[in-house]
Amino acid sequence: MDRKKILVTGGAGFIGGNFVQYMVNKYPQYDIYNLDVLTYAGDLTKHRNIEKKENYHFIKADIINREEIIPLFENEKFDYVAHFAAESHVDRSIKEPEIFVQTNVLGTQVLLDAVKQTGVTKFVHVSTDEVYGELDFDPTTFFTEDTPLQPNSPYSASKASSDFLVRAYHETYGLPVNITRCSNNYGPFHFPEKLIPLTISRVLNEEKVPVYGNGKNIRDWLHVLDHCAAIDLVLQEGVNGEVYNVGGHNERTNLEVVKTIISTLGKSEELIEFVTDRLGHDKRYAIDPTKLERLGWKPTYTFETGIAQTIQWYLDNKWWWEQIISGEYKNYFNKQYSLK
Repeated sequence: MDRKKILVTGGAGFIGGNFVQYMVNKYPQYDIYNLDVLTYAGDLTKHRNIEKKENYHFIKADIINREEIIPLFENEKFDYVAHFAAESHVDRSIKEPEIFVQTNVLGTQVLLDAVKQTGVTKFVHVSTDEVYGELDFDPTTFFTEDTPLQPNSPYSASKASSDFLVRAYHETYGLPVNITRCSNNYGPFHFPEKLIPLTISRVLNEEKVPVYGNGKNIRDWLHVLDHCAAIDLVLQEGVNGEVYNVGGHNERTNLEVVKTIISTLGKSEELIEFVTDRLGHDKRYAIDPTKLERLGWKPTYTFETGIAQTIQWYLDNKWWWEQIISGEYKNYFNKQYSLK
């Protein structure tokens, strides 16, 4: 039997990194290629436990570099592509929107051109519920795959643009693609600038935890391993051209999330510090994942079980997030991989 080759872009990031580990461990008969340019959020220390496995391969490359990406596809003949690589921090997109357009839009176009030239069985573009804009606080309203795209930040606008490109390459060239749009992820190896890991690390260090505005903005939280299972299913069973929403049925206000973490760690809510609200801060996100559930997926984590597991993981793995905060992780590539 031929060994399938699966390319994961952005595999040194949070969600892509968890997906790489999920696939390497679940499918020893597949070759998993982790492609990442290693920006500030790209961390290879998380893969210490799999980097010596025969079916794991790392490629340092930038998806916007056409001269590098096209020959790579021609040489390797990938069977599947799971495209996670993206700039994803909303605050950074407000300050430096150009970087988000370059990576998220132009980088996606380069990958689509590579797929068009070489052919793959499936290209899954991992997007976000933020492309839909925001919902009001009516608990009966949800994003569906038919909700119009109304992005409100430079980040979500760049992701919506890449979604449209993926759709266009399917409609125009017949590329076998799917788009997935997920709610907020959390879990192991989450970069410490994001709400949940930032809160955990700050609380453990008895430091103030910043909360935007009044903290009443609502997000639907999805455990990253449930997301990995969803992408795996779509990669192999998704109907070409279809969009699938991935949600956790776990709506919480940002303030509720922070208070849950503080309570679990036995600390005082006096650590909470309300700060000036983010520009264009969306009120609420909530996803209806019925379409994906009909394909055969269901989340296995409730927010209660997931957040408890995540907090315990951060308690057990201080080695990881402390070297992320210190910046030591940036040296790992040069130490472990020979530069050619």
